[in-house]
Amino acid sequence: MQAVFPEPRQGSRRRPHGISEVRQFPVMTETALHELIRTRPFGVLATIRRDGRPQLSNVNHCYDTEAGTILVSLTDGRAKTRNLRRDPRASFHVSTADGWSYAVAEGTAELSAVAKDPHDEAVEELVDLYRKIRGEHPDWDEYRAAMVNDERLVLRLRVERVIGVIQ
Repeated sequence: MQAVFPEPRQGSRRRPHGISEVRQFPVMTETALHELIRTRPFGVLATIRRDGRPQLSNVNHCYDTEAGTILVSLTDGRAKTRNLRRDPRASFHVSTADGWSYAVAEGTAELSAVAKDPHDEAVEELVDLYRKIRGEHPDWDEYRAAMVNDERLVLRLRVERVIGVIQ
């Protein structure tokens, strides 16, 4: 992709924003953007507050590229969960350590049921998500009880569009 900046008016010494040459921008593929999301351990979940402003949360995630779904463990009653129940549109941002490459996934959220019993479907999904992110837990009974006690649930963000820059 190229961007061409116009030449200044005749007689003008000033260049637009100090640039007069053709600049090359990095080529980015959708596959590279999906891979960046999949491989970054943390991201920023953006939901929409009641007043329309964004609410941002740093979160761990797992990106199932085959299903096109980003999975995140949430707590019932928190701002991001309330926001998603009211308006399921969300964005998810990741970047490289230097910040110059980034990807943003936009999509529609689905929320699992809230964990109510250590062996219910919601807890099973949370166990599966934990394994994908961190591996085995040292005490699964303790983990399951904590998921119920904390009223955890799973966000499934169905990715509809990915944008970004790979440097």
